[in-house]
Amino acid sequence: MRLFLVGDVCPTENTAPLFAAGETDALFTDVRSVIARCDYSFVNLECAVTDSENAIKKFGPNLKAPANTVKVLKELGVDCCGLSNNHIFDFGVEGVKDTLAALDEAGIAHTGFGENYADSRKDLVIEKDGQRISLIAVCEHEYSYALEDRMGARPYDEYDTMADIRKAKAISDRVIVIYHGGKELCRYPSPRVRKLCRAMVDNGADVVLCQHSHCIATYENYQGGHILHGQGNFHFVRPFPFDGWHTSLATIYDTRTGEIEFIPLGSGEEEIFVAKGEQRQQLLEEFAARNEELVSGAWKQGWHTFCEENRESYTKAVANAYCQDATPFRNALFAHYLDCEAHTDVWRELFPTYNQTNEKG
Repeated sequence: MRLFLVGDVCPTENTAPLFAAGETDALFTDVRSVIARCDYSFVNLECAVTDSENAIKKFGPNLKAPANTVKVLKELGVDCCGLSNNHIFDFGVEGVKDTLAALDEAGIAHTGFGENYADSRKDLVIEKDGQRISLIAVCEHEYSYALEDRMGARPYDEYDTMADIRKAKAISDRVIVIYHGGKELCRYPSPRVRKLCRAMVDNGADVVLCQHSHCIATYENYQGGHILHGQGNFHFVRPFPFDGWHTSLATIYDTRTGEIEFIPLGSGEEEIFVAKGEQRQQLLEEFAARNEELVSGAWKQGWHTFCEENRESYTKAVANAYCQDATPFRNALFAHYLDCEAHTDVWRELFPTYNQTNEKG
């Protein structure tokens, strides 16, 4: 079985009119032919599909899409939408119910969401041609994640997720993990993310794909398992000054042979397309160079440099919270940074403890 696995789909101001009008060819151009080569396709739905105006409180944008978005995805050939991300709950319970209803009506499966934490831990199981494939979609702790007593996205847990992978491996030919986490706009994994991805493979995952960073990061084959630390957006077309936002890697995984293929994609003002010529060559060369940094250890400096470039915002978040002049907004920002693993990764890099700086002997 050939699986087509890609990252974030979210209509934007540029593209929402085309999604609403059902302009599938204009939006996805020659990418449609790539999907047609595969037996099953998965995308991360990075928004609610709703008309609701009841946005939840959060830092960052509340994302939603017109109802016809789901019909476009169906026409594109999408079989399943992952809902384990930090935007699926942007319009609360109403937004989620609208999204689930739209997907069900279109006949598109969904995974990574539940009525509560326990319910969210249900794997997507694909059975075809005598094979059983389990897909586990999890996200970091940022806004949308399920609680013991509230619906939400399936959160990553350092104990439960590893147990879930082992259970899936015991009854499956292949296990694929979609990890919605890591630091946005960073082309390198944090030390924690690299370690957890390897642990997932040690526990039985055959493929680990990290999404959420909105850019292509690094790849390694670890103990026979494929780990991509950043896949980039799939269709999230908007003006953005960071070049990495506009490119991604579509992943095709052959569940029988265990081989993986990465297809570079680019985007224009409204559409995405298969990268060709100089753009394709440059993307692959830069990708290969970063992969070599995983081997040499230079990736650690890349991660550190990224953290240093963002030092001011993290210092302010700490310094301005829970002090005499603190506002509810500043306190909430601190709590958010403390809750989300991607932010605490940066904190640990920027603010080492005595134990990390004491003599090593």
